[in-house]
Amino acid sequence: MTRPASSRATRQSLVRLGGLLLALVVGTVASPPAFACSVCRCGDPAFEALGLSLYEAGAFRLAMDWDRLAKEQGGPGERDSLVENRLTSTLSLNLSETVAVVVRVPYSRRELSEHSGGEVAREAGSEHGESATGSGLGDPELMALVRLWASPFGPLGRRAWVGAGVGVKTPWGDNDLSQFGERLDEHAQPGTGSTDVFAGLSSVLVIDTESSIFGSLQHRWTGSNPHDYRYGAATLVNLGFERRLGRSVDGVVEVNARSAARDRVDATGQLEPDTGGKVAFLAPRVVVSLGRGLVARAGVQIPILDNLNGEQDEKAVYGVGLTYLFSR
Repeated sequence: MTRPASSRATRQSLVRLGGLLLALVVGTVASPPAFACSVCRCGDPAFEALGLSLYEAGAFRLAMDWDRLAKEQGGPGERDSLVENRLTSTLSLNLSETVAVVVRVPYSRRELSEHSGGEVAREAGSEHGESATGSGLGDPELMALVRLWASPFGPLGRRAWVGAGVGVKTPWGDNDLSQFGERLDEHAQPGTGSTDVFAGLSSVLVIDTESSIFGSLQHRWTGSNPHDYRYGAATLVNLGFERRLGRSVDGVVEVNARSAARDRVDATGQLEPDTGGKVAFLAPRVVVSLGRGLVARAGVQIPILDNLNGEQDEKAVYGVGLTYLFSR
């Protein structure tokens, strides 16, 4: 039996949409070297915390996420190690089937250790250094999401949609913490002290009742803080696949890619050599429905490709979270 022309056209549109999302990720990972922000997280926080059903009229969600990230930078003679534990509250409200607003408020604890003496000194146990810890409010983010297009509603729901998002990262986090009378290093501060603007596109394609693919592209324009430090502007690209594994369990696999400029140290334009570059993570995640609108998730981001400037070493990122959908 011949398929209706409208059905063939819809299928072709969905295939092209999936191909476009894949091309975005491949382009970011495989293109010539560009610049990885020293504090930017890979991934799409809206998809991670709120799920793929971002546009449900009247939906009101509250999410809590804990993440642990670690990285090192610097040469053999002197290197810095950063470990951050971050707790983020996310609140989303759907004003209609096409508009949602999202607020994210992080609380961060950062431990920055400076080591000197090199590999030989470390093996001999004579390596020495200093450490600093900064804890406090991170920079809250405000974001608006608008669905630009959706395929006709069918037995599987909206089979595909494309949305846009714009937002601002405020400078309201703690950026002037001190220790022993001296201001802590920028990378030990919970907040960046700058106003950043970001915008991007996102999309979901429902394959069948068990599976979906999704992706997003976002660019972040960074500002300078009162101390003239400016983190590098960053482009984030994500492509994911979600599959139902059981009655209440879903499995998710993502590729999260980031390309960012070097950080600017001061008003003279001096750049921090061990910042910036490209990195890609493989990010498996398990999502479990606990009933009564409560969803739990746990995942890890594993670095698989990188082309970072200077001496940098990105470590795996671990995270767990809970999302609650309030009754409407």
